[in-house]
Amino acid sequence: MTVAFEHTSVLLEETVVALQPQAGMTYVDCTLGGGGHTEAILDAADCKVIGIDRDPSALKAAGERLARFGERFVPVRARFSEIAYVLADLGIDHVDGVIADLGVSSPQLDLAERGFSFRFAGPVDMRMDPDASLSADDIVNRWREEEIARVIFEYGEERRSRAVARAIVANRPITDTLQLAKIIAGAVGRTKGRIHPATKSFQGLRIAVNDELGEIERFLPAAIDVLRPGGRLCIITFHSLEDRLVKRFMAHESGREAPRDAFGHPVGTFRLERPRKSVTAPPSDPNPRARSARLRTAVRLPHE
Repeated sequence: MTVAFEHTSVLLEETVVALQPQAGMTYVDCTLGGGGHTEAILDAADCKVIGIDRDPSALKAAGERLARFGERFVPVRARFSEIAYVLADLGIDHVDGVIADLGVSSPQLDLAERGFSFRFAGPVDMRMDPDASLSADDIVNRWREEEIARVIFEYGEERRSRAVARAIVANRPITDTLQLAKIIAGAVGRTKGRIHPATKSFQGLRIAVNDELGEIERFLPAAIDVLRPGGRLCIITFHSLEDRLVKRFMAHESGREAPRDAFGHPVGTFRLERPRKSVTAPPSDPNPRARSARLRTAVRLPHE
């Protein structure tokens, strides 16, 4: 099954409003995907955007979509945690804004051969970078039961992780995603609502394969380092694990968690203004991916 790389960007207008693009400035879209956010930024002002993605198919699709902007758009294949190295290679010291949409692109989910979804039969893969060494196949068919259970519990927040891991090991070799989903569903049993029993386990495996939380932890301080004073950091999260990392980081870097002096002022040197209240999509948004999306924005302070 092959589909075009078509992706509806979530919180698109809200992100542009938060970023406040201006003519002559430079921005980084750290999770380029299909190029929706970058296109909106380039349309909003006569600026420049560096688009980073580790998925070559996303870069190809975005390059075609954004070709009309010429040199104002610069695509780079890399992990978003490598933002400082990307800019250094381009001879850029600082930028005026950084955005990151931490969700999985719809084409990655919809392409059976990418192995992200339990809706289609495909290889047990889940790699955002197809050249990465670790795949979900390595985890389900080679890792020890205890390690599989840890991944599914910590990253998927699946309470029946031990039962799932036991069932996976007992049914090796696992060759496609539908087989894997059926095994997990049998171990989990019925779930409330319309959530598929394999949803949490698939999330846990995907996060482990792509080191998603580690990427975020490395990306956040690097993103602040490359921002000019007054530069804006905009991050869209989709689940509690990544949102918690972003929220805590912004709180720490703004002094919200710092000790206070006798006048109630935070003690220390901080790199961010007090973060704005997070933004979510309105209930009327037709994009189902937007239901769990949350936009957090912070502004870079000068060094003291």
